[in-house]
Amino acid sequence: MPEYERRTRLSAPLDDVWAFHSTADGLEALTPDWVGLRVERTLGPDGEDDPEVLEAGSELVLSVRPLGVGRRRYLTSVIVDRERTGGTASFTDEMVDGPFDWWLHTHSFYADGDGTVLRDRIEYELPLGGLGDAVAPIGWLGFEPMFRDRHRRTREHLE
Repeated sequence: MPEYERRTRLSAPLDDVWAFHSTADGLEALTPDWVGLRVERTLGPDGEDDPEVLEAGSELVLSVRPLGVGRRRYLTSVIVDRERTGGTASFTDEMVDGPFDWWLHTHSFYADGDGTVLRDRIEYELPLGGLGDAVAPIGWLGFEPMFRDRHRRTREHLE
């Protein structure tokens, strides 16, 4: 199964990085403008609209319109795991409806002195069966610009 990973060290404390990544507002702030992201709806694990913190069980309905071209595409992600222990924290979202046959995104945060190491790891399967499998190894070409920009935006917001 193809994977993509990016790590960045931030000069910001773990508590700040964790809090920033724990909200739908943080997601909007760190997503590149060219993706055309809109958070259409968020539901907490108890069905509450617009929860303050995205806990395990929270659902996000998002739409994207990359480069402003074509129709808006909708996707739904669920936070399937969220954990904070000492100097580490992580949460994982699974796309349950969207353009990928399978998508699991683990966001990990590690205290590093007075800073934090941010790691994004994505496991995915493209649609179109064998054709998707054939091009999947070069998927990083699509992920790299987006996650490079996401990490840059995170740095701008927190440092």
